[in-house]
Amino acid sequence: MDEKDREILKLLQSNARLTADALSAEVGLSPPAVQKRLKRLRDTGVVEREIAVLSPTKLGREMTLIVEVVLERENCGHLETFKRRMREAPQVQQCYYATGEADFILIVVTGDIKEYEAFTQEYLFDESNVARFTTSVVMDRVKVSLDII
Repeated sequence: MDEKDREILKLLQSNARLTADALSAEVGLSPPAVQKRLKRLRDTGVVEREIAVLSPTKLGREMTLIVEVVLERENCGHLETFKRRMREAPQVQQCYYATGEADFILIVVTGDIKEYEAFTQEYLFDESNVARFTTSVVMDRVKVSLDII
């Protein structure tokens, strides 16, 4: 990967809808050269997905919660079971297996506190391997980004 690839990626991560023509004008390469680079970046997994970032407020998903989960047991089977359940939970926007006090850190988005209560019942209280969890309610979305370059 060279500097031109990084320039393309920086532009693409802020607007995945940019055409090869628009990208080429910004980075100083021909549209076919940009298309070739984009194909390589996608094929090699540098570009994992191209997504739309939706407004939670406009979709009635007003609550964002940060949940720290401590498991009772951390053997491979229990870890994989918890990871699978978090991948399946529609309220879980992000899930990180982490070091520190908590085993997992979740970013959960719900419409209201009742939905969060239902989520905790199904995925945390009813899960025998969850020792405890703590929840922080997000007051303001100061910065939301998946940018890495």
